[in-house]
Amino acid sequence: MMNIRDPFLNRYFPWLLLAGILLNMPGLWLDIIEPDGALYATIAKHIVLHNDWVNLYGDGHDWLDKPHFPFWMAAISYKLFGITGFAYKLPAFLFWLLSLRYTYLIARDLYSDDVAKIAVLIYTVALHSTLANFDVRAEPYLTACIIGAAWHMLRVHAKAHWSHMLWAALLAACAIMTKGVFVLITLAGGWVIYWLITRQFREFLHYRWWLVLALCFVFIIPELYSLYVQFDLHPEKVVFGRTHVSGLRFFFWDSQFGRFFNTGPIKGKGDVTFFLHTTLWAFLPWSLGLVGGIVYLVRFEKNRDAIRWVIYGSTLVTFLLFSMSKFQLPHYLVIEFPYFSIITAYFFTELARRSKLNYFVTVQTVLLVATLLFISGLLFITRIENGIVAAAISLAIVFAASIIRYRNAMQQLLFKGYALAAMLYIFLFQFFYPFLLQYQSGMQAARVIPAKDSHLPVAAYGSFSYSFEFYSPGEVKLIKSGKYLDDFIDAAPCYLYTTAAIADSLIRSGVDAEVQASPKHFHVTRLKYGFLDEKKRSAVVEPRYLLYIHDEDTM
Repeated sequence: MMNIRDPFLNRYFPWLLLAGILLNMPGLWLDIIEPDGALYATIAKHIVLHNDWVNLYGDGHDWLDKPHFPFWMAAISYKLFGITGFAYKLPAFLFWLLSLRYTYLIARDLYSDDVAKIAVLIYTVALHSTLANFDVRAEPYLTACIIGAAWHMLRVHAKAHWSHMLWAALLAACAIMTKGVFVLITLAGGWVIYWLITRQFREFLHYRWWLVLALCFVFIIPELYSLYVQFDLHPEKVVFGRTHVSGLRFFFWDSQFGRFFNTGPIKGKGDVTFFLHTTLWAFLPWSLGLVGGIVYLVRFEKNRDAIRWVIYGSTLVTFLLFSMSKFQLPHYLVIEFPYFSIITAYFFTELARRSKLNYFVTVQTVLLVATLLFISGLLFITRIENGIVAAAISLAIVFAASIIRYRNAMQQLLFKGYALAAMLYIFLFQFFYPFLLQYQSGMQAARVIPAKDSHLPVAAYGSFSYSFEFYSPGEVKLIKSGKYLDDFIDAAPCYLYTTAAIADSLIRSGVDAEVQASPKHFHVTRLKYGFLDEKKRSAVVEPRYLLYIHDEDTM
């Protein structure tokens, strides 16, 4: 393994880490992208507007899907900084920073300081981790809580101070209140495998683990109370198209195991190979290193320190759980990234010790050039504003990475990986996403509504947009049936966000409405070549209208 007295890691680690964190930060100031991020931001907005920290309300009805913890964090941030996109993303970013710290601690304790530093550098710029800091959902919270609980459990195993039991239980509880009870499988899976391999059967009955579990359930009482008050006390509420829905049952069964067995109210179509090929792009620029690391552990690893099965087992159990589930989305993988990074870092350091890292340096060089070609091609097709500047920056980064005189293969591998990340994330956050967000029509329409009109009724009909709900200065009513539209119009003056066809129909029918904005609309998270091609774009985008409907009595 690399000698810690080699000054490379000590010298460059803080600078590369700072560079990686800075590359993640521009997404904080970009607008929230639809659908999920804007929906979650709107749910947290409702908490603050109504000062109701128990009932979750979204998509026009009582909302029962994700637990409360991420919404509570966002709502607290709104209280401190105002209801903005930045305030929504900031707490998730802080949790991501916390996950970097815990990744270092686990890798240091199970491997070495070198492996820990390289693992953190890998995790910091892994593609879907960075995307999760821009398109914020539950994953930054969930990852930090899981990896944090895992480290404190290691300290409990080492019989460290009793406070580690409290921290392990609290972080595990926050993870449960973020995604559900399945996280206990992720946390416990590795320990079960470790105890079975080492024949430590008494650990299954040791009081400290049962105490951690008991404390964990004490800490999730706020979640259980909220679900009980909102749903179990109100069986008349219509949820998922039916009444008598138990929030507690959904939390403990339907939201997790119901999805896994595809028997719950939210169903999907699973593919056992989905996360295999998803990992290859989601963990760039390190995905081939991860594949090599897994092969190395299976076939060539000689230092089989059994305690490391705590992370190997957790990684394996969670990956299999996701792959066998019928409900699969790419961002689910992000909670695996700390462990992926540790496995990859250990593999890289073992290759470096044997002076066999040059193959992966070549892979990194190929990926760097391929990313430059990809960005150049995308700029040529889309004709993004300031595309020449974006191309020049990308070319300059590749050139700089090519002329640096490297001390060793590890330095070259990491520097070129970070050059790729810099090129890609500068392009995405400074050029590509701002281009896409121009076509998020709900957000564009909402910004036309002046703050002084925040007291006026605002509604969306015919075209639902979570970003319109979030960025509007007040609350937005979602009208899902035409029979309620007349009642809303009678409340004029008011604002209505709708399609061009509905707007034209209302105006022709005699409604005294003034078009305030007509932004172009496209579902920007479902990109198609017809939209990306500047020559074909006008044929696939369509307008949305923001109408200001006058009060006829005052005319």
